[in-house]
Formats: sequence, C-alpha cells, structure tokens
Amino acid sequence: MYEMKESGIKWIGQIPKHWEVAKIKKYFINKKQIAGIKSSSYERLALTLHGVIKRSKEDSEGLQPTDFNTYQIIKKDDLIFKLIDLQNISTSRVGLSPYTGLVSPAYIRLECCNNISPYYSKYFFLMMWYNHIFNQLGDSGVRSSLGASDLMNLLIIIPPLDEQKKIADFLDKKVSEIENLIDDTKKLIEKYREYKQSIITETVTKGLNSNVEMKESGIEWIGQIPKHWKIKLVKELFYNVNNKNIGVKEKNLLSLSYGKIIQKDIYKNDGLVPANFNNYNIIKYDDIVLRLTDLQNDKKSLRVGHVREKGIITSAYITLRPISNYSTRYYYFLLHFYDICKYFYGLGSGVRQSLSFEEVKKILVLFPPLNEQEEIVKYLDDKCSQIDNIIEEKQLLLEKLEAYKKSLIYEYVTGKKQVENE
Repeated sequence: MYEMKESGIKWIGQIPKHWEVAKIKKYFINKKQIAGIKSSSYERLALTLHGVIKRSKEDSEGLQPTDFNTYQIIKKDDLIFKLIDLQNISTSRVGLSPYTGLVSPAYIRLECCNNISPYYSKYFFLMMWYNHIFNQLGDSGVRSSLGASDLMNLLIIIPPLDEQKKIADFLDKKVSEIENLIDDTKKLIEKYREYKQSIITETVTKGLNSNVEMKESGIEWIGQIPKHWKIKLVKELFYNVNNKNIGVKEKNLLSLSYGKIIQKDIYKNDGLVPANFNNYNIIKYDDIVLRLTDLQNDKKSLRVGHVREKGIITSAYITLRPISNYSTRYYYFLLHFYDICKYFYGLGSGVRQSLSFEEVKKILVLFPPLNEQEEIVKYLDDKCSQIDNIIEEKQLLLEKLEAYKKSLIYEYVTGKKQVENE
C-alpha cells in the first residue's frame, strides 16, 4: 500500500504521497472553436447521462438552434462539461468524447496536455460529478453555473502517467462489468412491467374464466369480451366530483405521480402552487383521478390514479365517483389499461390537447357482473403485488450497483485503493 499524505482537498482527504495536486489549467487547455460555415462538415454530438453520443441534426427535442454555425468543434478524446443550471443534480455534467463533432457553445471543452491521460481524467471528473462537487461550487445566481476560468482553477489529483493508465484500464474493465449488470437488471425490470401490463390487459377485458363464451365488444381495440358482459358509457357509472375546498377545510394535499396518488406538503413551496387551495377538489377513498391535460406534450406519464385516502387535489384533474355499488378498483384497472394503450391521446382537442368530463363521460367501458369485478380485483391485486415486490427488489439492486460503481471510481482515482499488478 502507498504511503499517504493529506491532499488539502477536504472532500478527498488523503492521497498517495507521490501523487501531485495541481490546478486543472496546468494539465489542460480550454479551447472554443466555433464551427461557422464548416458546421455542415461535422456530425452533431450531445452530452448525456450515458456519455457523449451522436445526435441527429434533425432531432427536434428540446431547444434547437436555427443552424449549427454557432456550435463549437470538439475532437476525439476532448473532455466536455455542462456546468450551467447546477442546482439540477439529475443531469449529466461531464463526458469524454469518442468522436470529433459539434456540441453546444454552452459546453466547456478541455484538451489534455502535459502527461495527463484523458481516460484517467474522465474518471476523476466523473467522480466529481457523482459526488455533486460541481453543484457545490456554483455561484449563487438563479442558474448557478461555473465558467471555464472557474473550472480551470479547480484542483485535480495527478498520479504518474503509468499509474493513470493502470487506473483507467482497471476502471474500464470493472465499470463495464457493473454497467452490463445494470443494463441486464433494467431489461429484467422492463420485462416484469410488461408482464404486469399484459396480465391487467387480459384480465380486465377477458375475465378469469378462459372457457366462457365470447362475443365481439364492438370496441375495435378491445376485441372480444365474455358474452354476458355489458358495454356502458362512463356517465352511466360515474359522476364528476366538483366539491371545492372552500375555506381550506381539508389540508391533506394529494397529487397524481406516475399513476399513484401521493401526499404532498401543503406548506412547502414546491413547483407551481396556488395562492390558496379554495378551488381544489375534496376527494375521498375509492375515487378515480384522471390527469388528462397537456396530452400532446407528454405521452409517457401514467394518467390514472386510485384514491386511497381523503384529501384535496387540483381541479385540473377529473375525479370520478361511482353512482352505485360498482368496484371502483376494477374500473381503475380498466382505465389504467386504456391509459397504457394510449387511448386518451386520440381524444384530445384544443391548444393543450386536454379532455374534459364532457368528453370522458362518453367513453365506452366494460361492465362485468359485480361478483366478477370483485374477483378480478382480488386476482390483480395479488398478482400485481407479487410483481411489484420483484420489481422493487430489482430497483434496490440497481441502486446498490450504481453506488458500488461510484464508490469504486472514487477509491481508485483518489488512491485509497491501488490497482494490483497482474
């Protein structure tokens, strides 16, 4: 093991005695080469959570330039940094480019010189990002950013060049193994989610008895249903809740998030909040909430939730309450099926492509006998709970793998652990 010394960097602590601590500007050159009329000769690149990737110039997602003449040229093995909007800890901050191409002029470009390996440097700067160091160094402005001069004056740890290569080679191998496990786990989670959706779809439209006689539902995208089931309009089964929270009688603030009704702190100024909550709807256990606004901009969110406690929710949502003794839980599963089939998106209108209850009440829904509704709900609750538990275990594994990857990089680029000679 190496003899250690204090690095003088609080968040790093001790490093091997023979390693150097220096400002970034000693080992890197900051350049900005604007492409101008040469932009057509280069591919477009982007910094993502998965590193620097190629991106089509025709890709219209996000803010787009009128042309790419203002973009800057980066070369293979350049490091690029996105050090704006630092309060956002979930975005990418650093990447080593495997390509020559164009990137946003907002990025900071560093070119290695003076016995510094770009591959070791990549891991050192990734370690800074993982530990939120850039975020802690940002100015106090609204967007909280670091400029090129700020970056160049930060400290970096420099092992001898041969050790840099060993560390980079070792981490390339180990990180690749961990990321392969992460990818495999993510694919497995997606398969379980697809399996869960298939069970919901099959059960809410076909029932539990595979031997029952079937008939055409008359709903093209549902197909056949059990012969004894009926078809009804939403308005025959549910009414729209319009119970304003006048005088703020209720303070249990609820919201629909990823298909689940969650609690929020009514006293916390988090996101868009009203001056008061008088116009919020009072909802209760067993209601169904639909968020059917902004349909053209967001085709990923889950828009149906089942309320499990009394509270208040924005009146921009539609809240359905049963007229009679139906299983609301069955209709939650059925409307969830409509949601994942993207049925609602074909019904929207207006600038924001939203649906009102006047449109929702005309939607056709299935109507099994009440005892079958209850049997379906019991079956789906049991099956979905089993699958959700497996997904939760896999999600915990993902978190452990990500933490292990970050810990491994930190330990080796700070010299806490040494690459053993093979």
